[in-house]
Amino acid sequence: MGAMDAVAGRVAAGATVTFRPSGDSMVPLIRSRQQVVVAPADPSKLEVGDIVLARVAGTVYLHVVSAVDRARKRVQISNNRGRVNGWTGHDRVFGICVSVDGVPRKATEGKTLAADSGKPAGPGSPAVAADR
Repeated sequence: MGAMDAVAGRVAAGATVTFRPSGDSMVPLIRSRQQVVVAPADPSKLEVGDIVLARVAGTVYLHVVSAVDRARKRVQISNNRGRVNGWTGHDRVFGICVSVDGVPRKATEGKTLAADSGKPAGPGSPAVAADR
């Protein structure tokens, strides 16, 4: 199991996780080794442009939502350089990136889930963080 799989498992279990992904596929939104915070997501609320932690065709990515198919409960995941990873179901979207290097991502309000409840998180919801 790789590092991203481990992070996905923690987020899927309800934890908000802080870590430093590597790679250049999301530049300039996320640069290699910048600190990101990913919180459990409500996939039904996702929009194009949201950065999500999702499994596509067996691989976990921290990539951007490039299309939404609400009727089929799925989203298309792509990097920030034009490569489409593919479509994935809501059940394989684990979290949404809520900040990069301490700067909150806009338009994430109402798209996260409260820890252990399965319900949208409100302001001040508790979070579990671990720097990897």
